[in-house]
Amino acid sequence: MWKKHGLIYEPSGEYFWNKSHASVPTVYQLDNDRLRIYFSSRDAYNRSHIGFIEVLAKNPREILYKHDKAVVAPGKDGMFDDCGVMPSHVIEVDNFIWMYYLGWNVRNTIAYHNSIGLAISRDGGVTFEKFSEGPLFDRNYIEPYYSATPYVLREGGLWKMWYLSNTEWATFNNRSEPRYHIKYAESRNGIDWNREGIVAIDYKDANEFGIVRPCIIKDGGIYKMWYAHRNLQDYRRNIASSYRIGYAESKDGLSWTRIDSQVGIDISETGWDSEMIEYPFVYDHKGVRYMMYNGNTFGASGFGYATLV
Repeated sequence: MWKKHGLIYEPSGEYFWNKSHASVPTVYQLDNDRLRIYFSSRDAYNRSHIGFIEVLAKNPREILYKHDKAVVAPGKDGMFDDCGVMPSHVIEVDNFIWMYYLGWNVRNTIAYHNSIGLAISRDGGVTFEKFSEGPLFDRNYIEPYYSATPYVLREGGLWKMWYLSNTEWATFNNRSEPRYHIKYAESRNGIDWNREGIVAIDYKDANEFGIVRPCIIKDGGIYKMWYAHRNLQDYRRNIASSYRIGYAESKDGLSWTRIDSQVGIDISETGWDSEMIEYPFVYDHKGVRYMMYNGNTFGASGFGYATLV
């Protein structure tokens, strides 16, 4: 069971890049006492940028520092990320910090398109330089739609990635809606990925229309995954269809058993996470398991945290 500790951060709009939202909280542990939390905020034109705050590790509601600049910004016109960027996972590679992120393009026939990009920091994660103007992941002949929100584990010489994979678009209330689940890929260098369309977490029924933001911890010999899932019907406003956090386990990271009933966290009766909860990021610190997550309206109400008890 997870014990909620409340809201950590909601943007106040003091900078041009954070007029609204604090979505997809992504944790990087600076040291034994401090955490850096990267997140995505939107400017006045609804374009998302990546910024960060630093918090006390044992009590993340105690904010120690707010960075005043976006560390990753939308790309040039025509690039895969020209309409916005959002963080997904940050890992240390040698003396650098790699940030896997997703880029946004607004579309005509459908609502949008996402791809996976990489940005690299050489100063401990304060500034980042994009690895390339093009994405690491885009659609191909195996996956003809889009990919997003990766989580990466390095085990020996093998890099393992679990990521959102869009499989179709549908129309509901005259609006295009994407359907996506979670797939798996491998790499030897973290840049060039072997994608064979392996499904890790599949739809539980015909009504489920979104499984997103996997976060994996290997606990002993068991892979444990948290993610968000939703239905199709009016999920933006209908609490019964909106995002909830799910849970699955695997012995090999490939074949997973969903046990959502054991996740131990749900929406609150009132407040910032009373309509939906989504985009979990789970990590351990000094023997305690923490979960950062978003609440109502996909991060418009900010992000908070819970601990496993």
